Amino acid sequence: MADLKEQALSLTQRLEKVKSMSDLQAKTAERARLQSLVDAAGFWNDAESAQVIMKTMGRLNNEITQIEKMDRELAEAQEFIELDDASLQDDLTAKLSAIEQELAALELLQMFSGSYDHADAVLSIHAGTGGIDAQDWAQMLERMYLRYFEKKGWKATILHMSDGEEGGIKSADIEVTGERVYGHLKAEHGVHRLVRLSPFNSNHTRETSFSLVEVVPLLDQLSGVAIKDEEIRLDTFRARGHGGQGVNTTDSAVRITHLATGLVVSCQNERSQLQNKRVAMQILQSRLQVLQDAEFQAELKSTKGEYKQGSWGNQIRSYVLQPYTMVKDHRTDHEVSDTGKVLDGDLDEFILAWLTSR
Repeated sequence: MADLKEQALSLTQRLEKVKSMSDLQAKTAERARLQSLVDAAGFWNDAESAQVIMKTMGRLNNEITQIEKMDRELAEAQEFIELDDASLQDDLTAKLSAIEQELAALELLQMFSGSYDHADAVLSIHAGTGGIDAQDWAQMLERMYLRYFEKKGWKATILHMSDGEEGGIKSADIEVTGERVYGHLKAEHGVHRLVRLSPFNSNHTRETSFSLVEVVPLLDQLSGVAIKDEEIRLDTFRARGHGGQGVNTTDSAVRITHLATGLVVSCQNERSQLQNKRVAMQILQSRLQVLQDAEFQAELKSTKGEYKQGSWGNQIRSYVLQPYTMVKDHRTDHEVSDTGKVLDGDLDEFILAWLTSR
């Protein structure tokens, strides 16, 4: 039983650290505050605000409940260990093993403690230096991320896509919704570099291509950001699909340019111009709000997100297909040789390595 006693003590210490990191007391108080809002008369009069509060309350409740449950289970296991009954050893060993697995998941959860980590996100891909090779690389990245979102069980909606002249894509904006989407995807913000034998020239020479990935949290509630009509330019155009196929026959797609900052947001996913404008305005407001957030800017800088040019020397990760195969993240030095697996959407180990390094 001595080993079990030592294991239980170690788990208790780890749980206490999780409590401290998660600021359990503050979260419990915040849950109580939100519950008082839910119980107030007229709570559902503003349905959009109410849904945001319910979503936040659900997240807080899940985390608090998990920690409290683990606390009870550990205390119970320690009581049985103190009985020093050898017949209970197998059951206690299995119990502590299960608790350790749950605790590891809770410890991982503490990595998502940023202001926007629980938010949905818009991931944008822009072809950089490298011509048609870069546009093809941008499309490869689009496929990689769509496969990753599928593996995570997240919903992905392509808001806008600009096709390349000869193939690939110039850019794509993808809205991603799910659990802790921004907390994961912020690790991907930066320049991604590809080295391979080019399929686009007759000599099949080795070429290097770059694409920029930008990730912005999509905020439910926006405060302090009011956009006046005179501060933007609204352009409408006909949405297009891949291969020149028209997805509709009216000018329903919209492009909004924020004149002061030069930020541009396009949306062509919805069927009506009004819906596309609403989505584009939400994204623009989110981008403007996080630009004003000093904490967000510091976090963005730590991902090498300050680089805006998709070119040599700015890359956060390299994908090498020739003369050897390797994917290496230059921020963490984490690397794997199975490039096919990574390009098929297996990104969690790179994201976890980056989160752990922070």
